[in-house]
Amino acid sequence: MTTKTWARGQLPALLLLTSVELVVFLDVSIVNVALPAMGAALTLGEVGLAWVVNAYQLTFGGLQLLAGRLADLAGRRRVFQAGLAVFTVASLLAGVAPNAAVLIAARALQGVGAAVVIPAQLALLAAIFTAPAAYRRAFGVWSAMGAAGAASGVALGGILTQLAGWGAIFLINLPVGLAALALGNRYLPPDTRDARTGGGRLDLAGALSGTGALLALVYLVSELATRGWDALTLAAAAATVLLAMLFVLNQRRSPAPLVPPVLLRLRDVRASAVASVLVGAAHVPAFVLMSLFLQDVLGYSAIAAGFAVLPIAVTNLVTARTLLPWALGRYGPRVVLAAGMGLLATGLAAFALLLTPQAGFWTAVLPASVVFGVGLPAVFVGSTAPAVRAAPKDATGAASGLVNTFQRVGAALGVTAALVASQSWAGSHGGALADGLRLALAGAALVAVAGVACALAMLTRQPAAAPETHELEGRR
Repeated sequence: MTTKTWARGQLPALLLLTSVELVVFLDVSIVNVALPAMGAALTLGEVGLAWVVNAYQLTFGGLQLLAGRLADLAGRRRVFQAGLAVFTVASLLAGVAPNAAVLIAARALQGVGAAVVIPAQLALLAAIFTAPAAYRRAFGVWSAMGAAGAASGVALGGILTQLAGWGAIFLINLPVGLAALALGNRYLPPDTRDARTGGGRLDLAGALSGTGALLALVYLVSELATRGWDALTLAAAAATVLLAMLFVLNQRRSPAPLVPPVLLRLRDVRASAVASVLVGAAHVPAFVLMSLFLQDVLGYSAIAAGFAVLPIAVTNLVTARTLLPWALGRYGPRVVLAAGMGLLATGLAAFALLLTPQAGFWTAVLPASVVFGVGLPAVFVGSTAPAVRAAPKDATGAASGLVNTFQRVGAALGVTAALVASQSWAGSHGGALADGLRLALAGAALVAVAGVACALAMLTRQPAAAPETHELEGRR
């Protein structure tokens, strides 16, 4: 990639947006290694430590649909900067938290900021990079940064915790956040009038019922693996069903629904939503299962386990910079998504077959990691870009919020299913943890195979042209 690829001002905008993408997804995994240090410093037990992780996942996964619609109504840049400000302030609060309550509240607030940032960010990318070649390259870099953040968080978290204390894993976000806020007005396009039409007002009833249903669902799947069915998880399940029914009824009757009906009529949006569930359910459990296998079966330290998965991040970055833009231009998102899911399935199957209690890094971990890492950016772009590209200009935020919500829900479902399956196998086979983890990895591989079928069957062969703004109003 050279600067000749981009029009004037596009490269700084891309670096700004994708740097924020990096730290947002870094915070999904960076806390894992620091949890013991947090527990010792703040007197946090297992339940409290779980909430340090889940508070971020809960708000991040549950608020993106609402945030995407806000980006369409209030303006992409304005909403992006507001979300980034919340995320940055919350990172500061988490980094200097004097007690457990402040830390957990700050993590929840971080998730709110992240949920607001991501849909607005994708809408900005679609608005800035309108030429097909630049659009493909921009989304390739975007996908690489998100995957690199998730993959490198464990290693970076270990280094920062050991050298500077657990608070440093949050304070590292401040330079990126402050720089992006300072440079946003200079490099991001202003919110024009047509970027703020979107039906004129926010559907509050739909926002409350839809967001409530998603929050209840994310809580349910996050807690089910550890709590099982108890009073709280049963209440969350009931709330999910009730609020989801209210949301569906509201969307049918509302004059300005949270999910514009035109989106659900677009084949690529529907396909992207389904594919995003499968992408989340296939790739996120892989990092959890790999961490458990490396540490609990092979005896790696937390830092060594983090460095062991770094080849995934490196391969992901190289692929996104070189092969992915060419493949998108030559074959389109449909084939790229199918190929990426096939590579994910192959890598996950290789993990399941090669990872034994005697496995070596060079012969088992590294080969499977390289295959997995090549497929990772392809599935991010292939599942997201078609929906954003096909959506009307005044609904790109809602489209990106929709597909990202589906991916977070898929991730939560996938992790829960993987942990339940591995624990059940180990419990019924005399504590055979390694076999249980391998079984769960094989299950994730089957989910990725389903993603191949979804891409080939549901996505159009060529990206659909985005309808004009006035068409959105006429189809409501």
